[in-house]
Amino acid sequence: MDLKETDILGDSIDEHWYYCSKAAATRRLLGDQPIRRILDVGAGSGFFSHHLLTHTDAQEAWCVDISYPADSSASTAGKPVHYRRGIDAIDADLVLLMDVLEHVDDDLGLLKAYVDKVPSGSRFLMTVPAFQFLWSGHDDFLEHKRRYTLAQFETLARDAGLTVRCGAYYFGAVFPLAAALRLLPQGRQATEPRSQLKRHHPLVNAALKTLCRVELPLLSLNRLAGLSVFVLAQKP
Repeated sequence: MDLKETDILGDSIDEHWYYCSKAAATRRLLGDQPIRRILDVGAGSGFFSHHLLTHTDAQEAWCVDISYPADSSASTAGKPVHYRRGIDAIDADLVLLMDVLEHVDDDLGLLKAYVDKVPSGSRFLMTVPAFQFLWSGHDDFLEHKRRYTLAQFETLARDAGLTVRCGAYYFGAVFPLAAALRLLPQGRQATEPRSQLKRHHPLVNAALKTLCRVELPLLSLNRLAGLSVFVLAQKP
């Protein structure tokens, strides 16, 4: 999760339609399989780790991000959260890379490095922005290197030595609107780097949440279109 977006949304991030919906999709894809220790790579504020510690049986989280000024520890829902600038091998059974791999030049190298740090059987839940043709000033603002198709992202996971368990697009319900804003001449985004994420009127926020909630039961079946790509994979 990018700290730039945390700065924009502030305390409202827990209620923002995008992050609420993404957290719900995360829980749905993970299912009921127990979670003991989370390794959250490029964690930023640790939003998704905090969410899983609060809403699942996950017991501990290690959040890794080079942007942290120093190593520290805290707790969420009475469970330990460790913030680290780097980490060696760790006995984590769930690895999160939530909108991380699009930020680095060598996405395969970074993913392989973390595959090597965890034991066999560890699950990887990963997201990236979808479709290069949707590139806009939002990507420039967040310093993205690329956007992905589902097929490209599944191939990346396999090349890193993972077995893909599920791959899907999400935010398909809002995809037509976002595509229109980015592609139509009268709505094309400005070329200057700026975030499209913002605080909405409560009614707008609620409507967008509802759209994404309706889509959620079909998440694992959506291989057609969306704003985000989700892949759940496992280290053999």
